[in-house]
Amino acid sequence: MRIGIDLGGTKIEGIALDGSREVARRRVETPRGDYAATVEAVAALVEALEQRADVRGSVGVGIPGTLSPATGLVKNANSVWLIGRPLLEDLQRRLKRDVRIANDANCFAMSEAADGAAAGAAVVFGVILGTGVGGGIVVRGAVLVGANAVAGEWGHNPIPRPRDDERPGPACYCGREGCIETFLSGPGMVADHERRTGRRASPPDIVAQAAHGDAEAALTLTRYEDRLARALAAVINLLDPDVIVLGGGMSSIDRLYDRVPRLWGPFVFSDTVTTRLVKARHGAASGVRGAAWLWP
Repeated sequence: MRIGIDLGGTKIEGIALDGSREVARRRVETPRGDYAATVEAVAALVEALEQRADVRGSVGVGIPGTLSPATGLVKNANSVWLIGRPLLEDLQRRLKRDVRIANDANCFAMSEAADGAAAGAAVVFGVILGTGVGGGIVVRGAVLVGANAVAGEWGHNPIPRPRDDERPGPACYCGREGCIETFLSGPGMVADHERRTGRRASPPDIVAQAAHGDAEAALTLTRYEDRLARALAAVINLLDPDVIVLGGGMSSIDRLYDRVPRLWGPFVFSDTVTTRLVKARHGAASGVRGAAWLWP
């Protein structure tokens, strides 16, 4: 039995898997700002799932950050009360077993590579397009973490081949300008639309307006597709994945899967591009399922 935990900023979700079959699932609120209570909430959730499944399982945990290879402590977490904490050590002590921890985007990629939209593919790049932009890499069934534990951190590279009106680009919380995240996140699309039109609209509203003939909304989507194509072309040039899987709120824009592959060709250093662009099969559950799949 595999237990997966998705430790988010507002909720902690857990799942028990028997192979690919879901046996139990449960969600609790995250004790924001309280590290000790967060550790206890994760452990209690594991125990509740095991009681429901009536078996002890392996435990994988996805977090909104990663573990520093240098110190073993949490870094790069937007749940800031985790930063600098020995989360792996504390969970292993509390649960009295080995635990595996990975970045939540890596868990997403692992889920889709294991039994999702990219099942059977040798090299998978999983993309989160939501409030932020992140990515994870799975190669032959294993998460690629990297020497600095930042493999797949795609959103904080600059937008490739920027147009004149994209320089220097919007300010990013990381302290730089023009990061991919500032263009391709949900808030990035909202801000781009507002800069061009003076009107504030959510991504679903922009998509609906474009479908009903709003020319400005259609242009916002066209700019978004062009930027996504350039950004993914850079990934293809570097990683050359078999499959790119999109997750997060922006992945629900169905036209991306047809239009973006039509646009990325001129930016890829190849005569043909066979990489597939697909929507996540498990949707919002991919993160927690991928955490469970951290164990073979």
